Amino acid sequence: MAQFIKTGSEKVFRDPVLNSIRVKDQVILDLIGTSEFQRLRRIKQLGVASAVFHGAEHSRFSHSLGVYEIARRFANHLAQFYPSQEPGDGLWDVNERLVLLCAALLHDVGHGPYSHTFEHIFNTDHEAYTQSIILSPDTEIHQVLVKVSTDFPQKVASVIAKTYPNPQVVQLISSQIDADRMDYLLRDAYYSGATYGQFDLSRIIHVMRPYAGGIAFDDKGSYAIEDYVVSRYQMYVQVYFHPVSRSFEVVLQHLLERAKFIYDESKHDTRVNINFISPTLQPLFAGDLTLQQYLMLDDAVMIADISAWRHADDPILKDLATRFIDRKPLKSIVITDETRNLLPTIKQLIDSAGFDTRYYTAENDSFDLPYDAYDPKVKKPRTQIELMQLDGSLVELSTQSALVEAMTGRVFGNARFFFPREMLVQHAVDDIMAPIYSDFQRYVHNETLVAPK
Repeated sequence: MAQFIKTGSEKVFRDPVLNSIRVKDQVILDLIGTSEFQRLRRIKQLGVASAVFHGAEHSRFSHSLGVYEIARRFANHLAQFYPSQEPGDGLWDVNERLVLLCAALLHDVGHGPYSHTFEHIFNTDHEAYTQSIILSPDTEIHQVLVKVSTDFPQKVASVIAKTYPNPQVVQLISSQIDADRMDYLLRDAYYSGATYGQFDLSRIIHVMRPYAGGIAFDDKGSYAIEDYVVSRYQMYVQVYFHPVSRSFEVVLQHLLERAKFIYDESKHDTRVNINFISPTLQPLFAGDLTLQQYLMLDDAVMIADISAWRHADDPILKDLATRFIDRKPLKSIVITDETRNLLPTIKQLIDSAGFDTRYYTAENDSFDLPYDAYDPKVKKPRTQIELMQLDGSLVELSTQSALVEAMTGRVFGNARFFFPREMLVQHAVDDIMAPIYSDFQRYVHNETLVAPK
């Protein structure tokens, strides 16, 4: 077992969010040095959001290091104050430390470029790829993990899959309050300049308590937990659901859909040239990626092709690529159940203005729950946040916080309709589409779809 082998000295990564990221275990350093983990330097944490928040250029590499560091602090706290004394006592088993740290470090290693848009178009699953990278004997990551023990890669992968037998380990990596969420909220707030993403990380760690069913928090720390939940809500409203970020996701989605359409057409029409897609991306469009081909994909590979598509023969692909590269987002308006019936009418106007509505319009719904209590009847029940009282009994967070109770189960966000910004041009000169633009604008008021008077 290499589990307790330390480096010759502690390695420290300077970090603007967590100050210091400390590594003593050789296996962690070795994992960081693998080609699969280094690839995360070339994948932005927030995807297209940097087109809106210019500082948000941070990578999944820095986020993954941050998740590792927060998990390390979790483990240190639990080992110092709540070490298990005997099997089944519900306290922290110090032998779980390394599997926790490795799972924290590797939890995002399977992400592709522009992760969520990428997954939607090409039907990939970053968690499944993460597990494959960990379990495949051909990866450097697997070769590092298997040196700990032959079954260690499977243990780490099972934490990602949420099947690991110790619920404490799983919950520290994946729950409504975990190392992953804590780091991305703090890190995304820092790089986007959004101060409302801040919360008291040290206090939350201080009130953390293990129990047989997972992780709870001292009820004296309820205000720190409450602050975390509110911070998460604010970040989703102000950053993650920003309408211009969503616009660029729509442009990217339709851009990739158009490229895939042309690629698929080439199978039936030999006159269609597929050389506009680089050899690195062609297996992706063919839907026949090996793991090694998947690992060749990153933001740089994707942006190189998109940049080249600005000179494509296909006018739609060419225009969408130009809009994406040169930051020309679509515009959007809020739609409601009461006004959704107007969409066919305004789509017809957009079509009359010369835009293919398959590629220049979209309905995009962004909704989320700031917090939700556990409900076993839903498809993906959430692990609720438990507070531990003096007698050791557990109570659910919203029963102790009026603010969280008001937010529990309440969906926030909105539905938007995206369309070409040209439709909002006013007083168009020498444009034969001007009457169509004016007609369209009768349906827009205060960035909301309305019935014209």
